Amino acid sequence: MSKQTQDSTASTTGSILDVEGLDVTFSTDGGDVHAVKDVSLTVSPGEVLAIVGESGSGKTVTARSILGLLPETAQRSGAVVISGKNVLGVSAEQLRAMRGSDVAMVFQEPSTALNPVYTVGWQIAEGLRAHDRKASKSELKARVVAAMEQVGIPDAENRFDYYPHQFSGGQKQRIVIAMALALGAKLIVADEPTTALDVTVQAEILDLLRQLRDETGTAIVLITHNMGVVADLADRVAVMFRGDLVEVSTVEQLFSDPKEEYTRALLAAVPRLGSTVAGSRKAAAAAGEALGSAASVGEGKAREPIVIARDLDIVYPGGFGRADFHAVKKVSFDIRAGEVYGLVGESGSGKTTIGRAIAGLTRASGGSLTVLGHEMVGFKEREFSKIRRRIGFVFQDPAASFNPHLTIGECIAEPFAIHRREMSAADRSRRVLELLDSVQLPSAYGARYPHELSGGQRQRASLARGLALDPELLIADEPTSALDVSVQAKVLELFVELQNRFDFAALFISHDLAVVDMLSDRIGVLFQGELLEEGTGEQVLGAPEADYTKRLIASLPVPDPAEQAERRELARTLRTP
Repeated sequence: MSKQTQDSTASTTGSILDVEGLDVTFSTDGGDVHAVKDVSLTVSPGEVLAIVGESGSGKTVTARSILGLLPETAQRSGAVVISGKNVLGVSAEQLRAMRGSDVAMVFQEPSTALNPVYTVGWQIAEGLRAHDRKASKSELKARVVAAMEQVGIPDAENRFDYYPHQFSGGQKQRIVIAMALALGAKLIVADEPTTALDVTVQAEILDLLRQLRDETGTAIVLITHNMGVVADLADRVAVMFRGDLVEVSTVEQLFSDPKEEYTRALLAAVPRLGSTVAGSRKAAAAAGEALGSAASVGEGKAREPIVIARDLDIVYPGGFGRADFHAVKKVSFDIRAGEVYGLVGESGSGKTTIGRAIAGLTRASGGSLTVLGHEMVGFKEREFSKIRRRIGFVFQDPAASFNPHLTIGECIAEPFAIHRREMSAADRSRRVLELLDSVQLPSAYGARYPHELSGGQRQRASLARGLALDPELLIADEPTSALDVSVQAKVLELFVELQNRFDFAALFISHDLAVVDMLSDRIGVLFQGELLEEGTGEQVLGAPEADYTKRLIASLPVPDPAEQAERRELARTLRTP
């Protein structure tokens, strides 16, 4: 396509973005990877276009093509036209001028997008300085403060000089959005902007993006795997599968009448409150149909608790003149043998702290916490080491919890080196193969390194490591938060199968209420370190007593645009003081 044709297309359609015949291939040692295949899209001013699909579908490659952020190994063809200029054909200098003023990007993880050694004010001003070198410090600060206020950062004048670690996760995401808005970009590409956020903060970020669209006419390309977020924010939806654009429609059409089988499968994989996975597990167990040694849930509820918390307190010392932080306050609950106990709450509510205290990774300060018959308040590490081998831990981010210099097989075998040194090398290898098989990974994957596995495959390997010592208790901390819906569904089904087979008790920590509802026998709700209520999913999520629980439920986006609009208004009402 010629530049004249591109300019004509942009001007006659009134669109701010035209992607026409985009094709991207990466050259790798293993051969060429065709990541995006002849994709054509258009976005109008003030429109939100969501691009959805599984990991590897090409959605992020498409997004990065819009800003010219692909590596040199990428072979590109077609056109990406923004405000009449083809991103794929302009010089590096012209591209730098376009970034920020014409198009900006909100990256997936604000903690890595922000430099920890510079203040947030300096970082937001960096883009302004690049485009206006004559601006004075006072002018730059005024524009930065205005951008921070625009995204709802309180006391922006004073917090200009704060560092990223002094902001919460939701506030850091707002800072990243402020960086994208500072130069008045007409188009924002937001790559998974709510993935790591709890439901209430996620709702606030979505409200912010919606407000910016309505007030400034900013167009948004939203990359996400959360179909509830799509229903909440998008005007149109593009569905990608293995590099191909398989369906484009309005958000109402997509959810009411999806045309493609792949789209229908994506929607079917979305967890919702009242989903049947846990119900199927319980029904099978009650009927005596569960695999292996699993007992019925009814029998499980009659078992003795293996975790007993009574008035549990956990305090982090302040140090350097700072006040102590009371993370967990007078919390009491039990986890019984063979049951899944779900723990939900916003970031900072104390749920991960409780999980780490049960595993002996964080010290309990007061009250009582008995784990497998061992008192954790004032425990001695040497005494607890024999107990720890009976506890498995599945961390939120397996990519960070695996040693990148070890193979997957070596990572899974690490617990043997610590707790079962008497095992021979042959026995360890045999056990690793059994564990890989139990999480449905081919044996050949044991020789691969963590970066060579997809997110879902790494999470399966993390489950295998957590189960290596046949634990009586498994602590799973946000194990599916970063996975797309179809991979998440497979990991959750695997979790159910393994829990049925091995009959371990589990503490399942998550901010995703629908996932917790699917898996848990009982659920506890934490708020600012206090346990507000607990009970079955029907009791806590079906008929909540605490206003905070009601707000959590209302903030959970659902894959239905009409229902989501009603829930959004309810959530706003509940958030209003």
